[in-house]
Amino acid sequence: MKNFPMFLRMNGRRVVICGGTEEAARKARLMLKTEAELVIVAAAPEPELAALIGNGRATGVASATPETFENCALVFIATGDEDEDLRLRAMARAAGAVVNVVDRPEYCDAFTPSIVDRDPVVVAIGTEGAAPVLGRSIKTQVEVMLSPRLGGFVALAGRLRDAVAEAIPQARRRAFWEAAFTGAAFRAHLAGREREAAALLKEAIATGEAPEPAGHIALVGAGPGARDLLTLRAVERLQQADVIFYDRLVDPEVLELARRDADRVFVGKEVGACAWPQDKIDRLIVAEASKGRRVVRLKSGDPSIFGRATEEIEAARAAGIEIEIVPGITAASAAAASLLRPLTERGETDTFAVSTGTCRPGDANPDRARLAHPGTSMAFYMAVEKAGQVQGDLLAGGAPAACPVDIVASASTVNERHASTTLGDLAACIEREGLKSPAILFVRYPKSLAAQIEAAGRSAA
Repeated sequence: MKNFPMFLRMNGRRVVICGGTEEAARKARLMLKTEAELVIVAAAPEPELAALIGNGRATGVASATPETFENCALVFIATGDEDEDLRLRAMARAAGAVVNVVDRPEYCDAFTPSIVDRDPVVVAIGTEGAAPVLGRSIKTQVEVMLSPRLGGFVALAGRLRDAVAEAIPQARRRAFWEAAFTGAAFRAHLAGREREAAALLKEAIATGEAPEPAGHIALVGAGPGARDLLTLRAVERLQQADVIFYDRLVDPEVLELARRDADRVFVGKEVGACAWPQDKIDRLIVAEASKGRRVVRLKSGDPSIFGRATEEIEAARAAGIEIEIVPGITAASAAAASLLRPLTERGETDTFAVSTGTCRPGDANPDRARLAHPGTSMAFYMAVEKAGQVQGDLLAGGAPAACPVDIVASASTVNERHASTTLGDLAACIEREGLKSPAILFVRYPKSLAAQIEAAGRSAA
């Protein structure tokens, strides 16, 4: 490690930015996040810097003198003239200042890291000037990991530290803070319920006890397969989870986003062959949450679309366990995106319907015939094995055999496959192409097709 990372105290200290260029303005933006006194050295500052000087947020001087760098924490130099940069560098270093010459790592005493700001939590990522683009990429990943509301909760905790020190014995203080930063108060704050979070913490302080960990269940949508299609909230819940129950359609790469020490339980469920009955899964997730653990039930796609979420919600409520749904990108959305074909099209399909090809044993099949109306776009889940029934029901309902159909298998994964056909050839196409589940069947009944058929009928008459 050639460079030692350190956080400098900036309040009451000076930061000098030499140069009136856009590069200098970028450094000024960064320093505006601190409480430092800004001095901008430029005879002709660009408009953003000039505005900072004009509104009093920075002091402007046309040229630097040795006194400019007194009591200076940092100096950024970006004049665009190498000779001038070196002259200013020598003057600043003579005054004992730490210098960064923008885009000239060989002249730098320090490098500007990529920063994730959740004040008072700050994460700095550095590459010793070797790969700043990589540093920014890592910053993006950390931004995803940390809630934008994190800093507010940390600030609240900081304001309550003295009260905790008075009320909670030192031997139990660590347990108190661990519970605070993982429990109900933390979740409430991240959800935007700041008053509730503060009330929970203050109640715990008043009782003089670390709050018992409260169990929590999150039904999390893992999306269609690709892990970069997860929502930020889904990633947060995976990283907070003590135990994760997942099914066969969840990509292993998605599980890599979870805490390394989280328990992972496979509850593989397949259409028509369920090794884990739903009631068993219900009992397990409730039992784990009843121990005070944070449980994630990780479901492919979106938990609310053919995800058996109702049963799990009812089981959690019956046990008095807090539960939430974290929506995910459903397979139909991912498949349509892969085809570059919107789910609805103005003037052609103004209704979008989602249905299933496979119901619970003993249940009647969906009334698919009522979907066969002009202007309707239909997505059928779990329907590959029942394609013949879907085809027959729609044709019987009046949908023309010429309705365009797209079949997308394993959407967003490396195994993705497409096939295009018509409603009249649907079942034969699936057999011919050897398409297997998981797959989405898209059937469109465009208004223009209905109009063509109607016009042809009038001509024939």
